[in-house]
Amino acid sequence: AGLATIACRPEALAAHAARGPDALMQRAVAEPAELEAMLAETRLGAVLAGPALGLDGVARQGVLAVLRSAVPAVFDADALTLLAARTRSLKRAITARGKPCVLTPHEGEFQRLFGALPEIVQAPSKLERARRAAAYAGAVIVLKGSDTVIAEPGGEAAINATGSSALATAGSGDVLGGLIAGLLAQGMPAFEAACAAVWLHGKAGETSGAGLIADDLPEAVRGIIAEELPRSP
Repeated sequence: AGLATIACRPEALAAHAARGPDALMQRAVAEPAELEAMLAETRLGAVLAGPALGLDGVARQGVLAVLRSAVPAVFDADALTLLAARTRSLKRAITARGKPCVLTPHEGEFQRLFGALPEIVQAPSKLERARRAAAYAGAVIVLKGSDTVIAEPGGEAAINATGSSALATAGSGDVLGGLIAGLLAQGMPAFEAACAAVWLHGKAGETSGAGLIADDLPEAVRGIIAEELPRSP
């Protein structure tokens, strides 16, 4: 993404600013109305909701604001837990927003989201569970794991073949959410953005090797993009 801004509570500004990187902007959003105003800005290309969000009332209002917005969105981590309370109305809300939506659950989050729907969670394979969930929610589903499945509401699906057990580290999934959001912000269709991000994330895990931490992944992704993308003449 050309410009990334973290929207956080005012008391968290100093912590985010101290952590860096310098290119990351910070913006305080004390009230839901302030977040809604930010989401209405025309220059905003995509939004990622969930990492380090929390599960309180303020977090819930923030997730609902994103769900109501007309911005391509990725819901991850705590946002998925908050959306689990609205599973039966999720497709209606996603359809009404009219913009791409990607949900990135691991198996536990998938159970929280769709556990009350046996026709989804009791499907005969992970591939079929992801397909049925995507159709039900009207969103692209990234069902994470060693064999991450990406599925879109129309039934198209992919099983990722890259990755490493080293990716099972705190914050790794947040990086994946950011990769998807960055590609959405550049105008890539949601299914293709999710597939590309999962592939890049897996390759970054392979390249970084054992002992990696989440902060290692962005630089690894940068190298993979430089190596894999065709160079302009």
